[in-house]
Amino acid sequence: MTYCVAIKLNAGLVFLSDSRTNAGLDQISTFRKMIVYEKPNDRFMVLLSAGNLSISQSVREILQIERLKDHEDDEGITIWNAKSMFDAARVLGSAIRKVQERDGAALKNAGVDFNVSLIFGGQIQGEGMRLFQVYSAGNFIEATPETPYFQVGESKYGKPVLDRVITPHTPLDEAAKCALVSMDSTLKSNLSVGLPLDMVVYEANSFATDKVVCIDENNPYFAMLHNSWGQKLREVFDSIEDPMWNGGQTSVPLLVPSTRSLPLKKITTPDEKLI
Repeated sequence: MTYCVAIKLNAGLVFLSDSRTNAGLDQISTFRKMIVYEKPNDRFMVLLSAGNLSISQSVREILQIERLKDHEDDEGITIWNAKSMFDAARVLGSAIRKVQERDGAALKNAGVDFNVSLIFGGQIQGEGMRLFQVYSAGNFIEATPETPYFQVGESKYGKPVLDRVITPHTPLDEAAKCALVSMDSTLKSNLSVGLPLDMVVYEANSFATDKVVCIDENNPYFAMLHNSWGQKLREVFDSIEDPMWNGGQTSVPLLVPSTRSLPLKKITTPDEKLI
């Protein structure tokens, strides 16, 4: 399995992925899930992938040369000449469908689902930054101010901190830190996600970036973040008052009547009805 997250902010974009591929306890490998497309002063795009590795690798290969034609005599849209990120996402969707047309029947006969989930984001000259989540059918949705991030793969462990911290106004470096905390929480709870990590941070309207890093177990910042997050969580947890069950002095009692429901009824004999 894997975990990838991408965040769209007013200040820029943050992309983070792990590199673990798991086909069983004795078949754990390292494959990078992120690819960066950059044409300075014209376009900057990042693709993150989760799901079936053979499918995602095929999609990435075809995407390099895929041409989407709305009419037979069109030149065709590619990720390198698309006028908008929306059109570039359409090209990605077309590449997915090409792989499905080619391999879908054989995979089905082998009992393998056509399973791939992608995040595609960036900026093309002439428009603002955009971020998309792309599904196995090639359809996609776009990030909004209300939902400024996407996750694919093992998303549940790293979601709470994103929900509590990320808004479109979050500073870029703070969002990068939040993404790393999200990844650390996932690494802590799920063995199918693993180091090294790939992180890319993109500043709005720059159409290039040098903020590209591979994070392994020896990275000093990530080691500090891992230790600090665990320690601070414990400190915050310990600072919260324990529930009082025996009428102790507290301004926040737990044992109070609910305004909407009765307490659970105990069953004390075999003759009592459940309802």
